[in-house]
Amino acid sequence: MRLFARRPVRLSLPFLGLLWSAALGRAADGAVALPRLLDSYRDPAGAGVIDLILHRARAEPFNVVASVVFLLAILHTFLTAKFRHWAHVAEEEHAARVTKRERAQNADTNDDGRPDEVSFKGQVLHFLGEVEAVFGIWVLVLAGVITWFHGWPSVVAYIGNTVNFTEPMFVVVIMAIAGTRPVLKFSERCLRLIASLGRGTPGAWWLTILIVAPLLGSFITEPAAMTIGALLLARQFYVLKPSPRLAYATIGLLFVNVSVGGTLTHFAAPPVLMVAGPWKWDTLFMLLNFGDKAALGIVISSVLYYLLFRREFVTMARNRDLVAAGGADQADAPVPGWITAVQLAFMGFTVFVAHYPPLFIGGFLFFLAFSQATAHHQGRLDLRAPLLVGFFLAGLVVHGGLQAWWIEPVLKSMGETSLYVSATILTAFNDNAAITYLATLVPGFTDELKYAVVAGAVTGGGLTVIANAPNPAGQNILQRFFPDGVGPLGLALGALPPTLIMAACFQLL
Repeated sequence: MRLFARRPVRLSLPFLGLLWSAALGRAADGAVALPRLLDSYRDPAGAGVIDLILHRARAEPFNVVASVVFLLAILHTFLTAKFRHWAHVAEEEHAARVTKRERAQNADTNDDGRPDEVSFKGQVLHFLGEVEAVFGIWVLVLAGVITWFHGWPSVVAYIGNTVNFTEPMFVVVIMAIAGTRPVLKFSERCLRLIASLGRGTPGAWWLTILIVAPLLGSFITEPAAMTIGALLLARQFYVLKPSPRLAYATIGLLFVNVSVGGTLTHFAAPPVLMVAGPWKWDTLFMLLNFGDKAALGIVISSVLYYLLFRREFVTMARNRDLVAAGGADQADAPVPGWITAVQLAFMGFTVFVAHYPPLFIGGFLFFLAFSQATAHHQGRLDLRAPLLVGFFLAGLVVHGGLQAWWIEPVLKSMGETSLYVSATILTAFNDNAAITYLATLVPGFTDELKYAVVAGAVTGGGLTVIANAPNPAGQNILQRFFPDGVGPLGLALGALPPTLIMAACFQLL
């Protein structure tokens, strides 16, 4: 006799809802807090930095695996060009197979409005080759690692509650607004007045954009300055087809200048913003201790690069009229002043409430409505680039939030000069805002050490695409001018000379 008869179980929607609610309840109860609090490791007294890292690795093996996943994600960014090459090969092979089949039949079926057959393998490889997607892809691996060590509730608790996604969301909104035609036309008109002092030559435009736009970042925020600077460089410089050396020198210089250009105030640069509150730094402090050195370094770096490539600028000036003759279109039509004023107001409001996502996202929805109502003056609103950049930064903060276990003892063990050098180098492999944030957690930091870590973080902000939050925006806008995308080695070499100049300004002046 059966004690338990098998009966079919019918799951109603209310019953499924109860199961889901119960699962969420267990998730909240069973989650392990990540990242682990640094004072919970009970570090041995007097241990060196290597011993501390080894002690923490033994105490929490998950740390090591999470850092390895982060390292693999960084290595993936160096291989994106290879993935894009494989994608093109896969698409060519797929097209050849389609051609070999009955193309006439395919042409008939396409008449019904269905899109052409695409290569799934090629599309997957294209996705793996998008540098903005890399860290998001590896978040999936990290989620699996967290689940293995601490269970799925910890994934929900860490990504859903602990990680702060305010900065990625802000970058999406400010990029979308700053990249609109009215804002870009207004910025171009203002910078044209300065470039006209050099007769509006390509070299004059180049110097104006690379000096003025980064310094404006101290007032309109670095992401907005990067977006405007990159878009204007695309219109006024990169369309003239510079040599690869000058192309990489320019994007490297742009990244470095934007990274330090936001240090004239205490609210515009992410690495400065992280320390301004805990260390009581205001705009006057930043202007007196960082701003003059940053401005001088920007001018010196830009002028030296201009002198180095001055012959190429002369050649580009001869080709400018040919490019301009074929580029007159609706984008050059005037924009009514009131539309420009309204969009600048939207941009100003977004900057003003940059730390409150409900406010700037709500404002962005109103902006989208205004943009639709004035569409004939707006041009095409492209949200793909801002969303990709936001996805990149979101993935980066997820990974970066789990690296404090080894970065904190490294920073804590340094003297003034070694801390400056270490912060500059670490910034190249982790977002500079994360470096300065971790510095606020180190007790007993002197004023000299505080200066060293922030100066080092902003100095190294142009060496890689992940070093500074606005960099992915600039790369996304300008990568179409590089045949194989922006290569990490070329970017590092282009940014190295201005990085050294900035280091000299911050250390010697």
